[in-house]
Amino acid sequence: MNMGDDKASAEQRWLLLIHQLPSKPAYFRVKIWRRLQGIGAVAVKSTVYALPANAETQEDFEWLLKEIVEGGGEAMVCEARLVDGLSDDQVRALFDAARDEDYAAIAGEVRALSKRLKKTATSEEREEERSQVGRLRKQLADIVALDFFGATGRLSAESLLAEIERRHAEDTNMTKQALEMPTHNADDLKGRVWVTRKGVHVDRIACSWFVRRFIDPDAVIHFVPGKGYKPKAGELRFDMFEGEITHEGDRCSFEVLLTRANIADPALRAISEIVHDIDLKDGKFGREEATGIASLIAGLCAGNTEDEQRVVQGAAVFDNLYQYFRTKRGG
Repeated sequence: MNMGDDKASAEQRWLLLIHQLPSKPAYFRVKIWRRLQGIGAVAVKSTVYALPANAETQEDFEWLLKEIVEGGGEAMVCEARLVDGLSDDQVRALFDAARDEDYAAIAGEVRALSKRLKKTATSEEREEERSQVGRLRKQLADIVALDFFGATGRLSAESLLAEIERRHAEDTNMTKQALEMPTHNADDLKGRVWVTRKGVHVDRIACSWFVRRFIDPDAVIHFVPGKGYKPKAGELRFDMFEGEITHEGDRCSFEVLLTRANIADPALRAISEIVHDIDLKDGKFGREEATGIASLIAGLCAGNTEDEQRVVQGAAVFDNLYQYFRTKRGG
């Protein structure tokens, strides 16, 4: 599997737009910057923007090149493979960071809208709410179209927006049914192949630890691309868009997994609150331990590029945290 990953990384091709704009008029520079944002390009140098190479992104850059030249600037588009300096993973991280900012902005608007929703709204107010939800859904779809590598922030934005959409569903019975969360005995989850996105961080590390500590010590966990993966029969996807176990409403994947496994443990509940506060950054539980654990997880992720190593080292963090809360009887 590592060989396959290395091969995929080596075969990543990028399109680079190298350009120089005239100093005036100023509005033209702003216009080109907005065009670059609109097609999802990221800056790898001050005047060099990148997109993953495919026919559609090439056309986007070609139209932009034409616009730059017609405006009195200079530009060229080339296809490249990175050899030294920036790595493919670092450039992908730039794309993910840009989309995560976009997703966070949408999630913030959804949370604000959710707080304003009235249980006894008039028909006019309901219609206005539906209009705002539709606008947010359109904005989210536009961001997803530019999310080339499956950024983490999509899960939270999608689940929060879906929750509001369910609240506006016309069929109340269907809404209630959709909100019901199936539970399993932990034994029912043994022997399954678990799948999650590459580049694991706190939520996926915590889920992996929980699976191997409380469900199946011999569990096989595969780390796959965040976008474009086609699941195989019998696999359980976690912390992935449209996965079997993923964000639901304002709950992170670890919270959902804990409920699905039907394990009532105050220590695990305390850990789930910490993971939530780190992952969603909404301060819902206000856990004072979150800052320290976030730093530990960030450190081990920075020091380990391999997902399995992150999971192994992260397990030690959560083992100690679990023992701490067991001693404190769940915090």
